[in-house]
Amino acid sequence: MSKEKELTGAQKAIGDFAPKLVELTDNVLFGDVWERKELAPRDRSLITVASLIAGGNTEQLGFHLNKARENGLSEEELKEVIIHLAFYAGWPKAMSAIMVAKEVFSKGK
Repeated sequence: MSKEKELTGAQKAIGDFAPKLVELTDNVLFGDVWERKELAPRDRSLITVASLIAGGNTEQLGFHLNKARENGLSEEELKEVIIHLAFYAGWPKAMSAIMVAKEVFSKGK
């Protein structure tokens, strides 16, 4: 019996609904862009988290906070990003982001 390949997050979330978006997410975004050597994964995570917060995109933030921790950022560093962005991206965005972070970080303990 052969092992089934584990589904990616995108495949689980939208695979049957938007297969082309899954393909681009898995192959281009995470298979190419995230694997480029010009930036370390830690740096890519920091940029991504900051961009999501600045854009008010909290639906994707939970996943990327976890990925940022996997890539070497501490919870304290990620909280500091949110605090810093409160003044550059806006207080409501930071408050929304810190609530997501609180939920994500509480699950990891």
